[in-house]
Amino acid sequence: MKKRFSIILCISLVVSLVACGAKEPVKTEGGFAPALDTNTECSITVAGNYDNFEALEAEFDRFNEIYPNVQLSYVKLDDYSNILGTVLEGADGPDIFFSYASMSGNEKYDAVFAHAEDLSDAALGLDLDCLRPGLINHDGEGRVMMVPVFSRSYGMLVNNDLFEKEGLSVPATWTELLNVCEEFRKRGYTSPMMGYSQGSSSCFMYTVAYPLFVAGLAKDPEALALANDLDAAAGEYMRPALEAVEQLIQSGCIDLSACDQIEDNYTQVILRFFEGDVPMMICAGDTVSGTKKRESQSEAFTAAPFKYTFAPIPLTEEGGYFIDSPSVEFSVNKDGDHVDMTNEFMRFLITDSELKEMASVKRLVTPTRDLSFDAVYAPFGQVPADRTISPEVLGITDPLTVQIRIAAYQVGKGEITVDDAVTMYGTFE
Repeated sequence: MKKRFSIILCISLVVSLVACGAKEPVKTEGGFAPALDTNTECSITVAGNYDNFEALEAEFDRFNEIYPNVQLSYVKLDDYSNILGTVLEGADGPDIFFSYASMSGNEKYDAVFAHAEDLSDAALGLDLDCLRPGLINHDGEGRVMMVPVFSRSYGMLVNNDLFEKEGLSVPATWTELLNVCEEFRKRGYTSPMMGYSQGSSSCFMYTVAYPLFVAGLAKDPEALALANDLDAAAGEYMRPALEAVEQLIQSGCIDLSACDQIEDNYTQVILRFFEGDVPMMICAGDTVSGTKKRESQSEAFTAAPFKYTFAPIPLTEEGGYFIDSPSVEFSVNKDGDHVDMTNEFMRFLITDSELKEMASVKRLVTPTRDLSFDAVYAPFGQVPADRTISPEVLGITDPLTVQIRIAAYQVGKGEITVDDAVTMYGTFE
């Protein structure tokens, strides 16, 4: 009888421990605790327009350490923006899909967001507090239909070792920028600043002009309304930004002919910077994402590696601006076959630790509050709040960005004057 009682007691204890474990699962190192049966079997698909997504696939592997029987896959959709609505209407629509701030409020994507889940629903348990508030897009009803997984900004890659070698300080103001460029020129650096300039898309002129233009509009709601309406009167607000582009070129900070030899704003910009003789390379954060992978592809950098960071361009006497925009965002298909597990994956992904992990793989700007974990982006974490601008929250529209992009390019190329560009606002296509 004693033996039987002992056996029963042991069995009861084991069952009790298992039951307790099911109710209160042990949290992972990142603070995530599984809320569903970890033996669940299902498939989850993420659809987007990237050719590949190694950083996300690494997250799939990490999630599978907790849910080993969940099959996660990424698929690229051709002609993404035009076909996404149709794909979501189909029987095999993706569980998660890329979404962009430019889609919000655009009736072309009404059918897309008709399938999107409100990710601000407290019942889902997403840690939206780990995200920078300016990156979270609320629709007219206060819902959050997309959450950022990467963000972007505009600035310049800085060869910190080169500054140290020449005994110069990285500029923090507009005057310091002009002066340090002059010092570099005296020491034989023909183009202290460089950037892509062959086409208007992603050109360095836009990277310089856009933050200054947007910052001016942020201070004047009436000006912003005029600019979004493509009213010609808004052209005058472009003037300071266009004059900054013109001054950088005319003062010799930028040798336009040297920039014209760079064939693209990604690989070629990076490899040119890695030659080691460019103090400052103007580019967007999306370009910086390719630096880690291309360090080993550059013979010059491999032979003589150097420390580099990505910093705001100091466009005023107070410093530069942090234009804080979402790059890639995720939305959940509320009509998917496995919504519970899809939300579980999102709850796993939208955390400080996982988003940083994914950003570190791709070396994109994390959407989390802490930018210091990647030394390359640390300078942006030091920009004060009053110089951090979120264009999507501000209400900047795509047609507005087209105006400043083309105007800056044509002024920089000498095709039109600043006065011409100001009067042409609203006509650039």
